Amino acid sequence: MEAGYLNQYFKAVAVKRLSAVEADAAVSNQHEYNGVSMLKKMFGTDEQKINIPTHFLYVTDDDNAVSADGELTWYDARYNHPTRTEWRLYYPTNAVTESAIAEDSLFICLKADGTVLAIIARKDSIIENQLFWLFDVRPDENPNQFVAKTDMTSQPSDKVSFTARMILYAIGVDAHDDKEDYTDMLVEKFGNAFPSTREFSKFARDTVEADPVNDPDGALLQWYDREEKMFKCMERYLIQERLMTGFKTGDEVDVDAFIKFSLSVNNRRKSRAGLSFENHLEALFAEHSIRYSHTPTTENNSKPDFIFPSIEHYRDTNYPAVQLTMLGAKTTAKDRWRQVLEEADRIERKHLITLEGAISENQTNEMISRKLQLVVPKEIHATYSEKQQSWLYSVEDFLGLVKERQLFADRYPNG
Repeated sequence: MEAGYLNQYFKAVAVKRLSAVEADAAVSNQHEYNGVSMLKKMFGTDEQKINIPTHFLYVTDDDNAVSADGELTWYDARYNHPTRTEWRLYYPTNAVTESAIAEDSLFICLKADGTVLAIIARKDSIIENQLFWLFDVRPDENPNQFVAKTDMTSQPSDKVSFTARMILYAIGVDAHDDKEDYTDMLVEKFGNAFPSTREFSKFARDTVEADPVNDPDGALLQWYDREEKMFKCMERYLIQERLMTGFKTGDEVDVDAFIKFSLSVNNRRKSRAGLSFENHLEALFAEHSIRYSHTPTTENNSKPDFIFPSIEHYRDTNYPAVQLTMLGAKTTAKDRWRQVLEEADRIERKHLITLEGAISENQTNEMISRKLQLVVPKEIHATYSEKQQSWLYSVEDFLGLVKERQLFADRYPNG
């Protein structure tokens, strides 16, 4: 992404911690956010009152964001006073504001079109930390004060454009680059239907000039990124074609058909991301001649994503557990990283590979305490603190570990 890329979407962003009176209707019914002096630069003071079309969003680390549309009202409560002004920001009651709790972070994002995206992020969540990183602004200790960034053009060129796009997508901003349109190529190859995920993943890899042997971190990210972009191009084309056909049977609108289509789009998005990530990991393991078992069954019928060097070694109770490796694969970690802890009981120190950037320190500290090692492509390391970076594994680090243990397996009796 180019320098100042956020300026394409936002004019300014202000953030604060919500106080009890702002978040809890049982404490106060004021419906106003306090400490708005910094908002004067965002909304101006020329008009006594303006109603701003606003999309409200409440985000946590699960996949069930709460959203609502409405208005924020920016007004001078002492407009008729000869010498005093008192600017306030009024918010309505909706599903988002009712979800908020004290100390959640409130982001008032003034968009390029003059509307507002009001995001409330759960305190200490991964998405909260990602928004701090994306906008490069954090609330101070005073819950009655906004901290604002009003010059988005000064944003430096973001070397971690993949992470930025993922975060923008999570808050409903499509950072699609029109210059990268693969639609014609995809339709020529696959026609008017998606192929299998494995076939689509391979085709995406074949269009990328990557070096999986000497740069496995870069290759994995390039492969997944290319497939993500191609998927969105193909999906946009197929949805457009279906919408052109319409959902009418005679003179009646077929609501059930529309709902079925919408659900199929959503389900395909969810299932494809994880499967494509695993496809690219398997291609990477093949390039490095690494043996593994994919989704084998272990204790309690759990199915870890990968066991190294094989499930047969895992089931051999004489094989040293310290020479076994388990890898969970999740494109986004969020709260789901804890699922990995319940898999492959023989392996005490587990590994999780993810494309998630800017995970908060409280989350990585918990991972460390639970003996979970996070594996992240090198490029994304820059979104973490220096302390976190010293602990993170790169993809190359992980491959090196598995290769070393594979040498032990080769020397093991009947190995």
